[in-house]
Amino acid sequence: MSNLEEAAMSPTEEAFELLLIEEADAWFEYLEATRGQSEIRYKEVEPWAWARLSQRLRAIRARRARLRPAAA
Repeated sequence: MSNLEEAAMSPTEEAFELLLIEEADAWFEYLEATRGQSEIRYKEVEPWAWARLSQRLRAIRARRARLRPAAA
């Protein structure tokens, strides 16, 4: 077996890694939206940013749950 074949990830492992990247992206989006805002603007933006983050994390958890049976 070559090093390339050993280093290759299975499709399931790759999907899990992509979901981790997407989760990190969701958190960065939240931070970008809320960081450095004035107090008034923060109070306007934060509920939207939190709802968006929660929605994205729920979707990621659902996709991750569908991958678990495939990994077993």
